[in-house]
Amino acid sequence: MEKSLRLLVSGRVQKVGYREACKHEASELGLVGWVRNLSDGRVELQACGDTIALEKLRAWCGKGPWLARVIEVQETQVEEPCTDNTFRVLR
Repeated sequence: MEKSLRLLVSGRVQKVGYREACKHEASELGLVGWVRNLSDGRVELQACGDTIALEKLRAWCGKGPWLARVIEVQETQVEEPCTDNTFRVLR
């Protein structure tokens, strides 16, 4: 069953390769969606796919790539379904 997940990630998550690493991780897990930087320094992402794969991505987001220092991962309500057929970095 396909589900959606929207996360807001706080900490040192910009200019450390977080978005590209997240894209790689999500793609490896077979998820679709997007990831982007926010103007307040956080990273936001939406992913859709298998529940177990989404749980694995959420766990990864709590660590991020080796240069990142994640302080908090907040799950927010998903208002719209994923329409993507890949996982991409929004600029």
